[in-house]
Amino acid sequence: WDETHFGKMGSYYINRTFFFDVHPPLGKMLIGLAGYLSGYNGTFPFQKPGDRYEQHNYMGMRGFCAFLGSCLVPFAYLTVLELSKSLPAALLTAFILIFDTGCITLSQYILLDPILMFFLMGAVLSMVKCNSCADRPFSASWWFWLSLTGVNLAGAMGVKFVGLFVVLFVGLNTVSDLWDLLGDLSLSLVVFGKHLLARVLCLILLPVALYVTMFAVHFTVLNKSGPGDGFFSSAFQSQLIGNNLHNVSIPE
Repeated sequence: WDETHFGKMGSYYINRTFFFDVHPPLGKMLIGLAGYLSGYNGTFPFQKPGDRYEQHNYMGMRGFCAFLGSCLVPFAYLTVLELSKSLPAALLTAFILIFDTGCITLSQYILLDPILMFFLMGAVLSMVKCNSCADRPFSASWWFWLSLTGVNLAGAMGVKFVGLFVVLFVGLNTVSDLWDLLGDLSLSLVVFGKHLLARVLCLILLPVALYVTMFAVHFTVLNKSGPGDGFFSSAFQSQLIGNNLHNVSIPE
């Protein structure tokens, strides 16, 4: 059922047809992009679950989700290896995910779940890697992992609002780090201020900027009238090609 739902939204992006959905746009945009790059033309109707795709090229969208789902295994392996320094523990974690029926099932269809889990686990891995660079702050690797954490946070929130939980998780870790730094009497307040500004830049401003950019792309691409018109104002509808109000002067 969900593949019918999100596959249709991928088609909307390819056809530039405006629609409304409860989730942020990133996941559906990536599905649409994967379909477009793999030769899908956005003409499959997705009317009901179980319809055969026949000549329509759907494998690019499924393959994209399967690839992101398969990335969870190395992400989990590297995260546990970094936390425990134990190769057996990391291998056990990887094997548990490889043979997890739920993970395999979620990853083989056109769904938001593998995309969401990719960004969730990517954020945790980046955070753990950044913590491991705590002894060399402001180094290139430290900045890289801190920035990548912010990118993954934006990705998680951009796919589903449930990504807020990983934002809270990284936020609590950041507060703990800053509290420890504040209690380190060997650090001046200037250095502490640099640590605080770095985290504000990479974990707040960068994710917010990326999140807003997703919606800017969303509204730029979807410029044709569609099933989502009625959720928005007359002034907004007047900008959609094919709408009855297109280019009509709308008084404020």
